[in-house]
Amino acid sequence: MKAIQITLDERLLEKLDNDEEVKQEGRSAVIRRAVADYLRKKRQATIATAYRRGYGQQSAESDLSGWAEEGVWPDE
Repeated sequence: MKAIQITLDERLLEKLDNDEEVKQEGRSAVIRRAVADYLRKKRQATIATAYRRGYGQQSAESDLSGWAEEGVWPDE
């Protein structure tokens, strides 16, 4: 791991320091988890946007149009 320096608003730092999880695990552990969570959510949002762009502009009907006449049901 690499040590870094960040700047936080004093009230935000006070709230962070008063949190039970921070008291038990330490600031660094909680901030690492928060950053990892942020990056995971951002990646999920990017993927969701790509799916919407790729698949959202066409409907299932347009993909399947013309195939209804091709289907043949077996005789019983």
